[in-house]
Amino acid sequence: MDKASPHYKSKKVQKYFDNHKNTLIPIYLPTASPEFMVMEKAWNIAKRDLLFLNYYSSFADLKIEISWYFRTKRFNLNMRNYLLKC
Repeated sequence: MDKASPHYKSKKVQKYFDNHKNTLIPIYLPTASPEFMVMEKAWNIAKRDLLFLNYYSSFADLKIEISWYFRTKRFNLNMRNYLLKC
């Protein structure tokens, strides 16, 4: 987890960890360290694919394209590589 307050201060998150404290070990990532977060890499790939050299005639068209992209794109990122950096 990164240190965003909804990730560790949320009552739902706290309750979930309390209910699973025997099987989960929370690991907090350093602040401002996107290199540890696989989702940051996915966002960067998506931004490149969707925004560079593309034109959308309306915001609705952009939303449709983003929705289609994330439903169909396979990023082939190895989560293990990100987890082992911690």
